[in-house]
Amino acid sequence: MLTKLFNYDKVDDMKRIILISITIISICATNASAFWIWTPETNKWINPKYAVKETPKEQLEYGLEFFNVQEYKKAINELEKLLKHYPRAMEAPKAQWYIGESFEKMNKPYKAFQEYQKIIGKYPFSDLSPVVVERQYKIGEKMLLTPSTNHFVTTLTGGEYDVIDVFRTVIKNAPYGNYAAVSQYKIGLYLAEKKMYSEARDGLEKVINDYPDSEWVKAARYQIALVDVERSVGPAYDQKITQAAAEEFEDFIKTYPDAQLSQKARSEIAQLREKEAENNFLVAEFYQKQKDYESAKIYFSSIIDEFPASLWAVKSLEQIKIIEKKCKGK
Repeated sequence: MLTKLFNYDKVDDMKRIILISITIISICATNASAFWIWTPETNKWINPKYAVKETPKEQLEYGLEFFNVQEYKKAINELEKLLKHYPRAMEAPKAQWYIGESFEKMNKPYKAFQEYQKIIGKYPFSDLSPVVVERQYKIGEKMLLTPSTNHFVTTLTGGEYDVIDVFRTVIKNAPYGNYAAVSQYKIGLYLAEKKMYSEARDGLEKVINDYPDSEWVKAARYQIALVDVERSVGPAYDQKITQAAAEEFEDFIKTYPDAQLSQKARSEIAQLREKEAENNFLVAEFYQKQKDYESAKIYFSSIIDEFPASLWAVKSLEQIKIIEKKCKGK
């Protein structure tokens, strides 16, 4: 009797185990079906999250649905699927373009620039290539106005310096295009703003040498002179750079006598001459303090002869009179 009861209990337990197992499998199968689909074409289970549409056209349209409602991360994800599964499709360059534009909309200009560049690298014969160059130039201009402090590294380090990288790539992509000369000019301006005057001068000279017929040559010549002004620093420094800057402005006026910038150039020349006169005055004072009156008088006299319109000419005349009185009193 006990044996029978034991057998019945054992059978009931087995039934319970089977029932529980079927329930668990059913639940798991239900949950799994929400994430995995069997595809006869590939003979595999595929997660719809990573699935791609049957044609590149459908995949592109699906990605653009997210782009049009400003869900840019989802758009990028779907467009990248197209590039992965249909890399040679005619829709691929367009998908790459919208990936770049998505990053641009997300206010990530340098990342957008990099994504646009992939069109040039992977699809050089695409109709989008010329448009890419224009868009990259505009990204560079935007970055000049709103620079990021996280990425800029000077050219001396050989590292990544985003704005210059963008403009140099524009030049490389289309060395004789509409944006080449102006991109080189903007490189010079950026370096000047960073007080890298020697590098800035080299960059601006490339505009003149590489694009002599460009409309940006005039602006580059003027900026070279301004860079030399900044390099001349104060009156107590070596004034060879000051003289060079004045000569640059004089050459600019001769080359472009009717240019609007020529009036500003004349004003810059006057200030440079004033600085040069001040430097000579400091030298004369040095000799005067050393009681080398003959040398001091030579420098004071040169100021009167070479810079008669400067404030230092009047002061030099006063000092000459003082020296002459001292010399007579001996």
